[in-house]
Amino acid sequence: MFLPILFVVLFVLLGLYVGLLVYYRRGWMALRSFSRNEKADLNQGLFISVVVAARNEENNIGHLLQSLLKQSYPPHLYEVIVIDDHSTDQTAQRVQSFAGPIRLIALADEPKTNQLVAFKKKAIALGIAKSKGSLIVTTDADCIAPIHWLSTIAAYYQQHRPPFMVMPVRMRHSRRWLDIFQSLDFMSLQGITGASAQLQFHGMCNGANLAYTKAAFEEVNGFQGIDHIASGDDMLLLHKIAARYPGGIAYIQSADVLVDTGPEKTIHAFIQQRIRWASKAKQYKDKRLLPVLLLVYLLNAMMLLTIVSLCIDDAIRWAGFSFNGFYLLGILWIIKTLAEGWFLYPVAVFFKQKQLLYWFPWMQPFHILYTLVAGGLGAFVQYRWKDRIVQ
Repeated sequence: MFLPILFVVLFVLLGLYVGLLVYYRRGWMALRSFSRNEKADLNQGLFISVVVAARNEENNIGHLLQSLLKQSYPPHLYEVIVIDDHSTDQTAQRVQSFAGPIRLIALADEPKTNQLVAFKKKAIALGIAKSKGSLIVTTDADCIAPIHWLSTIAAYYQQHRPPFMVMPVRMRHSRRWLDIFQSLDFMSLQGITGASAQLQFHGMCNGANLAYTKAAFEEVNGFQGIDHIASGDDMLLLHKIAARYPGGIAYIQSADVLVDTGPEKTIHAFIQQRIRWASKAKQYKDKRLLPVLLLVYLLNAMMLLTIVSLCIDDAIRWAGFSFNGFYLLGILWIIKTLAEGWFLYPVAVFFKQKQLLYWFPWMQPFHILYTLVAGGLGAFVQYRWKDRIVQ
């Protein structure tokens, strides 16, 4: 009797999951691509402050700063503030080797705060406090921005005036299995981010590519109230601003704001990163996101439990009939894979990563294990990030 009940539960969860993917795809397809008007006058006094928190990024920060110095936005209308978060390498020296609108601030020079765990939030808040811009744009030190990044952000803001703007991030990858796996997983998260923003369903974003008004940041008192949480400088802030400005979260779908970032180099670093992301889930103020996370986790847990159960006894006995449960599981597995691929295809087209979809079916078993490990451990264990151990 156990296996039939297991499959009934699996059927229900998969049905809900497929329905969710249909909903997300509808949201993604409803997004309108934004193109800036190159003839529009951007010299309207909109000063932009790009804020970058960096720790031990000597091998990456130079590429980012080069891309920021090449921006098509008028040089006198933006600044780049890099906050060195107690780096133990040559990050500060690399930043200081650049001229132009780039400023370096050392977090170590600021007054010490007892039991500080949210170093990145502290760094970003410091950068914003020292900034001159009315519009704050954040990215990470391992990213590369396209040439029209700031011009397009400015054009979108001047046209729509949202207090918070979410923008796409693409993960660079080589032919390594780990790079491909990370890129696929990251692309799916990015697709859900854009879809949920369009649907106003729940709030998701990535701090590697965000923009928000300084006034909105100050209106919600910045990171106050979430500064005891090590992670969440992006989504937890989004939830605060969304609560203060209903309907004020916008998603810019444009190749001109598509920022590239790099994958983690080892499986250990990758799992640590995803545990860090999962660790903030219990702090989400947008409670609409929690049922989604729970559904995804339960579906993957049920898939694994079903596989283990079938390895013990693969016969399903019901009302006098008996058949091999692996065949039924195979059908459900195919349905899940096709539904996810159907959602991902238009996302992959936008990110110009269609070639990754050939790998997608083969990554399914690993994705189930990774979801359970990272999602489960994120709520309970310490993780190491940037040479820091965080609870």
